[in-house]
Amino acid sequence: MDFSVVADNIPVYAQAAVLTVRVAAKGILLAFLVGVVCASAKFFRVPVLSQLVSVYVELSRNTPLLVQLFFLYFGLPKLGIVLSSETCAVVGLGFLGGSYMGEAIRAGLEGVPESQLQSSLSLGMSRVQALRHVISPQAAAIALPALTANIVFLIKETSVVSIVALPDLVYTAKEQIGQTYETREALFLLVTFYLIILLPISLIAGRVERKVRANVFGS
Repeated sequence: MDFSVVADNIPVYAQAAVLTVRVAAKGILLAFLVGVVCASAKFFRVPVLSQLVSVYVELSRNTPLLVQLFFLYFGLPKLGIVLSSETCAVVGLGFLGGSYMGEAIRAGLEGVPESQLQSSLSLGMSRVQALRHVISPQAAAIALPALTANIVFLIKETSVVSIVALPDLVYTAKEQIGQTYETREALFLLVTFYLIILLPISLIAGRVERKVRANVFGS
């Protein structure tokens, strides 16, 4: 391996890493917002909406992100809707991740015993106050491991977005290999930058999970 080639290409990969993180952050935020809506609809059994959410969850979780991106980038223009590469990537991640986030949040809400709500109401709290001050903190602590796993999962899924001509880390590695045949250097940089992105998130997420559980459950 030629480490001088690695050093020369670090700025290019750093730029691609910034784009990867930006797309992942936007996609994760969109996925979380979609997940909150989906979890609320299913947990509170909102008529019609809960059935639509069930259809969305099945569609999202049983179609690959690659297929979803193909539809957004190549299919929607046939209908007169043209999205940029970055927008397609963000929407695709949000569409895929929203179902996983929603199921994680719903599982957290359903993991809180019904007695917690009844006890809160008997103390004079309204349902909104009970949900905000009693149910939500416990549900968040229960759902947090699944949510952080989904965050890491969605960051990994950004490796697919190069299919819509987005110059992310994978796209940059493929360009280097195709133009210079520096395969080992390209793969080394690709793995290194993904580790730089993912390792701190995994470590921080683990500490946050333990702290939240200790604060909520006292253990």
